[in-house]
Amino acid sequence: MNKRQKIFVTAAIIIVLASVVATASYSNLQEEMEVDKLKIVATFYPLAFFAQQIGGEEVTVKQLIPDNTEVHNWQPAFADILAVDEADVIVYNGASLDHWFEDDILSIIDSSDKIIVETAEGLELLETETEHADEHEHEELYDPHTWISPFLAKQQAQKIYEALIQKDPTHMDYYTERWQTLQERFEELDNNYLSELSTKKKEKIFVTHSAFGYLADRYSFKQYGVIGISADEQPSASVYANLVQIMIKHETYMVYVDPVYPQESAQTLKNDLETLTDQNVQILKLYIMLGSIDGVDYFGQQEKNLENLKIGLEA
Repeated sequence: MNKRQKIFVTAAIIIVLASVVATASYSNLQEEMEVDKLKIVATFYPLAFFAQQIGGEEVTVKQLIPDNTEVHNWQPAFADILAVDEADVIVYNGASLDHWFEDDILSIIDSSDKIIVETAEGLELLETETEHADEHEHEELYDPHTWISPFLAKQQAQKIYEALIQKDPTHMDYYTERWQTLQERFEELDNNYLSELSTKKKEKIFVTHSAFGYLADRYSFKQYGVIGISADEQPSASVYANLVQIMIKHETYMVYVDPVYPQESAQTLKNDLETLTDQNVQILKLYIMLGSIDGVDYFGQQEKNLENLKIGLEA
């Protein structure tokens, strides 16, 4: 190796070592900065989104369930339990949606120094019924899909805001300013729904998953679903036949489906209805807002829902 090569190799080693040291220093600095932030764990996307919108740069938000994943039957891993145990504020939906959170996580962690927020607590929940075919009995349940209604979502987000200022009063002004901005977005959206759907000519929508009860209740229409509030139900042929007859009766030729879930149910309704009526049946999206999708976040999906509801309800 000549002198020039030695200089080159030495310089390369120095650059690599400097890079390693710089990276380590930056990582340590980041860790120190993260330690000073309020740690929030939220079970799923809309609650994590609200928490981040309110907390901004003063919080770190961990979302347990990955975007666009079924919530009802998700199971936590050990790393998820550890994250919850290290959190300052813990946020979940309640209303039996994320029941595993109460059963499998809250029951085993030390919650004495944490604020736990059940965001659906105190909301006016809609009762629903499910029939057990083998027992011929009805079990009363509550619809857990509160966050789909901007009116109720605002109340859920307010609970998160109140938890943040309670746990971290030093940054109350910062959180309050961000909460007021978020609150205004909810109120504007709710007013748009009320105003733009007030001129609707139809009163019914047909969906593959009956997750839109709070929208229907707030904005005065009715939903008919292939399946009920639980997304893992298996519809029977008689369910499809009954829905098709109702759609024919009300001259409705549109089916709504959330892009997260399989499209087979919507396609079955479309095919059956087109066969019987010779009408062109349209399939439109109605988001359940379990994660960012189609390039739009929670509010973008809310706005698209309003646009598509206006089409189906002829507003």
